[in-house]
Amino acid sequence: MTEPATAVVVLAAGSGSRVGADRNKVLLTLRDRPVLAWSLTDVLALPDVRRVVLVVRPGEAASVGQAVAPYLGDREVHVVDGGATRHASEWQAVRVLAPAIDAGEVDLVAVHDGARPLAGRGLWEAVLGAAREHGGAIPVAPLSGLVTTDLRAVPGELAGVQTPQAFAARELLAAYRAADAEGFEATDTAGCLARYADVRIAAVRSGPGNLKITFPEDLGLAESLLAGPVEDALG
Repeated sequence: MTEPATAVVVLAAGSGSRVGADRNKVLLTLRDRPVLAWSLTDVLALPDVRRVVLVVRPGEAASVGQAVAPYLGDREVHVVDGGATRHASEWQAVRVLAPAIDAGEVDLVAVHDGARPLAGRGLWEAVLGAAREHGGAIPVAPLSGLVTTDLRAVPGELAGVQTPQAFAARELLAAYRAADAEGFEATDTAGCLARYADVRIAAVRSGPGNLKITFPEDLGLAESLLAGPVEDALG
């Protein structure tokens, strides 16, 4: 492989229960398009991205594909059914990419929550660049105002981990194969790599604008962020 080639996994196998919807939350409308389409538009605009795998709930491939088709242009997205857990869904996608990774056709894999529509190209480029330099990268956002269950302030500086997370493809595939052999499931991609791969994972600064659509108010907040300067909202 002579040029960098990135594969992106977009997880869209969640439900809409906590956001108060009767359908998958990534299909809810954010401004003029489905929530999921925002991430796919950013991903497909990245020059190094060669493959995109979209993980959906079983039975939703047709509806999700129809919803995002107008935003794909002439690009193709591979749709695969997810599993019962986040890790299982990631493993489903990684197995689809395994032949290309083994053949050296893909050297970097990024995993992103489809319910995070406002990551933006700037963060994508920063995470992918850091992953190519260090072997792995995750976006982190400072957390403030945290308290314990007895209402005492949490000391020290804390940060929340977000997506997209990106890693060297061969190391990622080896980690997921090892996890499958042991029956281990991580809470996110970085957790699996931290357990099974000797990869330096760089932290890339992000912010609260890279929010995850989880509750009804999150959709309204995302609308507000889009109404203002996106660069400021994501900083």
